[in-house]
Amino acid sequence: MDTDLPRTPPRGRHLSRRQVLAAAMLPWSAAAAPAARRLTGMVWQPSRQTLQPRGNWAQLGIRRLLVQWTAVDNLSFLPHAGLALQPPPLPDWDRIAGEPWAQEVIVGLAGLHAEPLARAALPALVAQSRALCVAAAPWPLRIGGWYFPVEIDPGWQPPADLPELLNALPRPLWVSVYDSANLGPHALLAWIERWLPTDVGVLFQDGVGVHAREPALARQYLIQLGARLGRTRVQVIAEAFRPAPGGGFRSATAQEFLPQLDAYQDWPILAFDGPHYLNEALIQDLVAAGVRPA
Repeated sequence: MDTDLPRTPPRGRHLSRRQVLAAAMLPWSAAAAPAARRLTGMVWQPSRQTLQPRGNWAQLGIRRLLVQWTAVDNLSFLPHAGLALQPPPLPDWDRIAGEPWAQEVIVGLAGLHAEPLARAALPALVAQSRALCVAAAPWPLRIGGWYFPVEIDPGWQPPADLPELLNALPRPLWVSVYDSANLGPHALLAWIERWLPTDVGVLFQDGVGVHAREPALARQYLIQLGARLGRTRVQVIAEAFRPAPGGGFRSATAQEFLPQLDAYQDWPILAFDGPHYLNEALIQDLVAAGVRPA
Protein backbone atom coordinates (compact mmCIF):
# COMPACT_ATOMS: atom_id res chain seq x y z
CA MET A 1 0.00 0.00 0.00
CA ASP A 2 1.40 3.30 -1.07
CA THR A 3 2.72 5.44 1.77
CA ASP A 4 2.80 8.84 0.05
CA LEU A 5 -0.69 9.31 -1.26
CA PRO A 6 -1.49 12.28 -3.49
CA ARG A 7 -4.70 14.23 -3.65
CA THR A 8 -7.16 13.07 -6.27
CA PRO A 9 -6.85 15.23 -9.42
CA PRO A 10 -9.91 17.07 -10.72
CA ARG A 11 -12.09 15.28 -13.25
CA GLY A 12 -12.42 16.55 -16.80
CA ARG A 13 -15.45 18.60 -17.82
CA HIS A 14 -15.62 17.88 -21.54
CA LEU A 15 -18.45 15.31 -21.23
CA SER A 16 -21.52 15.20 -19.05
CA ARG A 17 -21.59 12.74 -16.14
CA ARG A 18 -24.14 10.61 -18.02
CA GLN A 19 -21.91 10.48 -21.11
CA VAL A 20 -18.81 9.61 -19.06
CA LEU A 21 -20.61 6.82 -17.23
CA ALA A 22 -22.16 5.44 -20.42
CA ALA A 23 -18.72 5.26 -22.03
CA ALA A 24 -17.22 3.63 -18.95
CA MET A 25 -19.87 0.91 -18.90
CA LEU A 26 -19.60 -0.12 -22.56
CA PRO A 27 -17.48 -3.25 -21.93
CA TRP A 28 -19.80 -4.39 -19.12
CA SER A 29 -22.79 -6.10 -20.74
CA ALA A 30 -25.41 -7.87 -18.64
CA ALA A 31 -23.98 -11.19 -19.78
CA ALA A 32 -20.41 -10.30 -18.78
CA ALA A 33 -21.00 -8.60 -15.44
CA PRO A 34 -22.77 -9.86 -12.32
CA ALA A 35 -26.27 -8.55 -11.57
CA ALA A 36 -24.98 -7.02 -8.32
CA ARG A 37 -21.47 -6.16 -7.26
CA ARG A 38 -20.27 -6.23 -3.68
CA LEU A 39 -17.54 -4.21 -1.97
CA THR A 40 -16.99 -5.37 1.61
CA GLY A 41 -14.86 -2.60 3.02
CA MET A 42 -12.08 -0.13 2.56
CA VAL A 43 -8.67 0.80 3.88
CA TRP A 44 -8.00 4.18 5.42
CA GLN A 45 -4.36 5.21 5.61
CA PRO A 46 -4.39 8.21 7.96
CA SER A 47 -2.46 11.11 6.50
CA ARG A 48 -2.44 14.86 7.01
CA GLN A 49 -4.97 15.16 4.17
CA THR A 50 -7.42 12.59 5.56
CA LEU A 51 -7.45 12.93 9.33
CA GLN A 52 -11.23 13.38 9.35
CA PRO A 53 -12.50 10.89 6.74
CA ARG A 54 -15.97 11.62 5.37
CA GLY A 55 -17.71 10.03 2.42
CA ASN A 56 -20.79 8.22 1.14
CA TRP A 57 -18.97 4.89 1.09
CA ALA A 58 -21.90 3.08 2.71
CA GLN A 59 -23.76 3.47 -0.61
CA LEU A 60 -21.32 0.88 -1.98
CA GLY A 61 -22.06 -1.54 0.84
CA ILE A 62 -18.88 -0.75 2.75
CA ARG A 63 -19.23 -1.66 6.43
CA ARG A 64 -15.69 -2.76 7.31
CA LEU A 65 -12.87 -0.27 7.83
CA LEU A 66 -9.20 -1.21 7.97
CA VAL A 67 -7.21 1.60 9.59
CA GLN A 68 -3.70 1.08 8.24
CA TRP A 69 -2.00 2.32 11.38
CA THR A 70 -2.76 4.14 14.63
CA ALA A 71 0.88 5.15 15.09
CA VAL A 72 3.46 5.84 12.41
CA ASP A 73 7.05 7.07 12.65
CA ASN A 74 6.82 6.93 16.47
CA LEU A 75 3.88 9.34 16.60
CA SER A 76 0.42 8.17 17.66
CA PHE A 77 -3.04 9.04 16.36
CA LEU A 78 -4.39 7.60 19.62
CA PRO A 79 -3.95 9.18 23.09
CA HIS A 80 -2.65 7.30 26.11
CA ALA A 81 -0.44 4.88 24.16
CA GLY A 82 2.83 6.04 25.71
CA LEU A 83 3.93 7.66 22.45
CA ALA A 84 4.18 11.28 21.37
CA LEU A 85 1.00 12.37 19.61
CA GLN A 86 0.68 13.34 15.99
CA PRO A 87 0.27 17.12 15.55
CA PRO A 88 -3.38 18.11 16.09
CA PRO A 89 -6.05 17.63 15.13
CA LEU A 90 -6.33 13.94 15.87
CA PRO A 91 -9.00 11.85 14.13
CA ASP A 92 -12.46 12.13 15.68
CA TRP A 93 -12.70 8.49 16.73
CA ASP A 94 -16.12 8.96 18.37
CA ARG A 95 -17.61 10.27 15.13
CA ILE A 96 -15.90 7.59 13.03
CA ALA A 97 -17.34 4.89 15.33
CA GLY A 98 -20.84 6.02 14.38
CA GLU A 99 -20.29 6.00 10.62
CA PRO A 100 -22.11 3.24 8.69
CA TRP A 101 -18.90 2.43 6.80
CA ALA A 102 -17.05 1.70 10.09
CA GLN A 103 -19.37 -0.83 11.70
CA GLU A 104 -16.45 -3.26 11.96
CA VAL A 105 -12.92 -1.93 12.33
CA ILE A 106 -9.64 -3.74 11.81
CA VAL A 107 -7.19 -1.62 13.77
CA GLY A 108 -3.76 -1.09 12.27
CA LEU A 109 -1.04 -0.95 14.89
CA ALA A 110 2.42 0.69 14.77
CA GLY A 111 4.35 1.17 11.54
CA LEU A 112 6.92 3.30 9.76
CA HIS A 113 6.56 5.01 6.40
CA ALA A 114 9.93 3.65 5.22
CA GLU A 115 9.48 -0.05 4.54
CA PRO A 116 13.16 -1.06 5.04
CA LEU A 117 13.24 0.74 8.38
CA ALA A 118 10.00 -0.94 9.48
CA ARG A 119 11.35 -4.38 8.64
CA ALA A 120 14.48 -3.63 10.66
CA ALA A 121 12.51 -2.40 13.69
CA LEU A 122 10.11 -5.28 14.31
CA PRO A 123 10.65 -5.67 18.09
CA ALA A 124 10.14 -1.95 18.70
CA LEU A 125 7.02 -1.87 16.50
CA VAL A 126 5.57 -4.90 18.28
CA ALA A 127 6.16 -3.19 21.65
CA GLN A 128 4.46 -0.02 20.42
CA SER A 129 1.62 -2.10 18.99
CA ARG A 130 0.98 -3.82 22.31
CA ALA A 131 0.72 -0.42 23.99
CA LEU A 132 -1.72 0.75 21.29
CA CYS A 133 -3.92 -2.29 21.95
CA VAL A 134 -4.19 -1.33 25.61
CA ALA A 135 -4.94 2.29 24.72
CA ALA A 136 -7.65 1.15 22.28
CA ALA A 137 -9.53 -0.86 24.94
CA PRO A 138 -11.99 1.95 25.88
CA TRP A 139 -12.59 2.95 22.25
CA PRO A 140 -16.16 3.21 20.96
CA LEU A 141 -15.03 1.43 17.77
CA ARG A 142 -16.37 -2.05 17.06
CA ILE A 143 -12.99 -3.75 16.82
CA GLY A 144 -13.11 -6.85 14.64
CA GLY A 145 -9.39 -7.51 14.45
CA TRP A 146 -5.87 -6.11 14.36
CA TYR A 147 -3.43 -5.44 11.54
CA PHE A 148 0.36 -5.33 11.87
CA PRO A 149 1.38 -2.81 9.18
CA VAL A 150 4.79 -4.16 8.19
CA GLU A 151 4.11 -5.20 4.63
CA ILE A 152 5.64 -8.45 3.50
CA ASP A 153 6.81 -9.77 0.15
CA PRO A 154 9.22 -12.52 -0.95
CA GLY A 155 11.94 -9.96 -1.60
CA TRP A 156 12.40 -9.76 2.16
CA GLN A 157 13.91 -12.51 4.29
CA PRO A 158 12.04 -12.26 7.62
CA PRO A 159 14.02 -12.78 10.82
CA ALA A 160 13.77 -16.17 12.48
CA ASP A 161 11.83 -14.69 15.40
CA LEU A 162 9.04 -13.21 13.25
CA PRO A 163 6.53 -15.92 14.29
CA GLU A 164 7.35 -15.27 17.96
CA LEU A 165 6.90 -11.52 17.46
CA LEU A 166 3.55 -12.01 15.73
CA ASN A 167 2.45 -14.34 18.51
CA ALA A 168 2.90 -11.45 20.96
CA LEU A 169 0.09 -9.51 19.24
CA PRO A 170 -3.66 -9.93 19.84
CA ARG A 171 -6.02 -11.99 17.69
CA PRO A 172 -7.66 -11.91 15.23
CA LEU A 173 -4.47 -10.66 13.55
CA TRP A 174 -3.84 -9.81 9.90
CA VAL A 175 -0.73 -9.07 7.85
CA SER A 176 -0.54 -7.85 4.26
CA VAL A 177 1.38 -9.66 1.55
CA TYR A 178 2.32 -8.71 -1.99
CA ASP A 179 4.40 -10.34 -4.71
CA SER A 180 6.80 -7.70 -6.03
CA ALA A 181 8.85 -10.24 -7.99
CA ASN A 182 5.82 -11.92 -9.59
CA LEU A 183 6.96 -15.34 -8.40
CA GLY A 184 3.44 -16.68 -8.79
CA PRO A 185 0.89 -18.08 -6.32
CA HIS A 186 2.67 -21.39 -5.56
CA ALA A 187 6.01 -19.77 -4.78
CA LEU A 188 4.35 -17.05 -2.70
CA LEU A 189 2.47 -19.65 -0.68
CA ALA A 190 5.55 -21.77 -0.04
CA TRP A 191 7.34 -18.69 1.20
CA ILE A 192 4.46 -17.55 3.44
CA GLU A 193 3.99 -20.95 5.04
CA ARG A 194 7.59 -21.06 6.23
CA TRP A 195 6.97 -18.36 8.84
CA LEU A 196 3.29 -17.36 9.10
CA PRO A 197 1.55 -18.57 12.29
CA THR A 198 -1.45 -20.70 11.43
CA ASP A 199 -3.91 -18.33 13.14
CA VAL A 200 -2.81 -15.16 11.30
CA GLY A 201 -4.80 -13.97 8.28
CA VAL A 202 -3.46 -12.64 4.99
CA LEU A 203 -4.54 -9.47 3.21
CA PHE A 204 -3.38 -9.98 -0.38
CA GLN A 205 -2.55 -6.76 -2.23
CA ASP A 206 -3.71 -7.35 -5.79
CA GLY A 207 -1.07 -5.19 -7.52
CA VAL A 208 -3.53 -4.13 -10.22
CA GLY A 209 -3.29 -0.42 -9.43
CA VAL A 210 0.45 -0.38 -10.11
CA HIS A 211 0.01 -2.60 -13.20
CA ALA A 212 1.88 -5.52 -11.61
CA ARG A 213 -0.83 -7.95 -12.80
CA GLU A 214 -4.35 -8.19 -14.18
CA PRO A 215 -7.38 -9.03 -12.00
CA ALA A 216 -7.67 -12.55 -13.45
CA LEU A 217 -4.15 -13.38 -12.28
CA ALA A 218 -4.76 -11.78 -8.87
CA ARG A 219 -7.78 -14.08 -8.59
CA GLN A 220 -5.51 -17.09 -9.07
CA TYR A 221 -3.45 -15.95 -6.09
CA LEU A 222 -6.63 -15.77 -4.00
CA ILE A 223 -7.73 -19.23 -5.09
CA GLN A 224 -4.38 -20.74 -4.09
CA LEU A 225 -4.18 -18.80 -0.82
CA GLY A 226 -7.69 -19.82 0.15
CA ALA A 227 -7.10 -23.47 -0.73
CA ARG A 228 -3.96 -23.71 1.41
CA LEU A 229 -4.62 -21.28 4.26
CA GLY A 230 -8.42 -21.56 4.49
CA ARG A 231 -10.94 -19.12 3.08
CA THR A 232 -11.51 -17.37 6.42
CA ARG A 233 -7.82 -16.38 6.53
CA VAL A 234 -7.80 -14.53 3.21
CA GLN A 235 -9.04 -11.09 2.20
CA VAL A 236 -8.04 -9.02 -0.82
CA ILE A 237 -6.94 -5.39 -1.00
CA ALA A 238 -8.12 -4.02 -4.36
CA GLU A 239 -6.05 -1.03 -5.42
CA ALA A 240 -8.46 1.76 -6.38
CA PHE A 241 -5.76 3.93 -7.94
CA ARG A 242 -3.71 4.10 -11.11
CA PRO A 243 -0.45 5.88 -12.04
CA ALA A 244 -1.04 9.53 -12.87
CA PRO A 245 0.59 11.33 -15.78
CA GLY A 246 3.70 13.08 -14.54
CA GLY A 247 4.05 10.88 -11.44
CA GLY A 248 2.06 9.94 -8.38
CA PHE A 249 -1.35 8.30 -8.49
CA ARG A 250 -4.95 9.15 -9.32
CA SER A 251 -8.30 7.53 -8.58
CA ALA A 252 -9.18 4.62 -10.82
CA THR A 253 -12.18 5.14 -13.05
CA ALA A 254 -15.22 2.88 -12.66
CA GLN A 255 -14.27 1.15 -15.92
CA GLU A 256 -10.80 0.42 -14.53
CA PHE A 257 -11.92 -0.67 -11.06
CA LEU A 258 -14.92 -2.87 -11.91
CA PRO A 259 -12.84 -5.78 -13.32
CA GLN A 260 -11.18 -6.07 -9.91
CA LEU A 261 -14.49 -6.19 -8.07
CA ASP A 262 -15.89 -8.73 -10.51
CA ALA A 263 -12.84 -10.98 -10.18
CA TYR A 264 -12.90 -11.01 -6.37
CA GLN A 265 -16.60 -11.43 -5.54
CA ASP A 266 -15.90 -14.70 -3.67
CA TRP A 267 -13.64 -12.95 -1.13
CA PRO A 268 -13.94 -10.01 1.26
CA ILE A 269 -12.74 -6.97 -0.71
CA LEU A 270 -11.09 -3.93 0.87
CA ALA A 271 -10.60 -0.96 -1.47
CA PHE A 272 -7.31 0.92 -1.06
CA ASP A 273 -7.97 3.46 -0.07
CA GLY A 274 -11.32 5.07 0.56
CA PRO A 275 -10.53 8.61 1.73
CA HIS A 276 -7.85 9.19 -0.92
CA TYR A 277 -9.30 7.46 -3.98
CA LEU A 278 -13.02 6.60 -3.57
CA ASN A 279 -14.21 10.13 -4.22
CA GLU A 280 -17.87 11.08 -4.63
CA ALA A 281 -17.85 10.96 -8.43
CA LEU A 282 -16.36 7.45 -8.43
CA ILE A 283 -18.80 6.32 -5.73
CA GLN A 284 -21.76 7.40 -7.84
CA ASP A 285 -20.32 5.77 -10.97
CA LEU A 286 -19.85 2.51 -9.07
CA VAL A 287 -23.38 2.66 -7.64
CA ALA A 288 -24.72 3.17 -11.17
CA ALA A 289 -22.73 0.09 -12.24
CA GLY A 290 -24.42 -2.09 -9.64
CA VAL A 291 -22.10 -1.85 -6.64
CA ARG A 292 -24.46 -1.78 -3.68
CA PRO A 293 -25.06 -3.17 -0.20
CA ALA A 294 -25.59 -6.93 -0.08
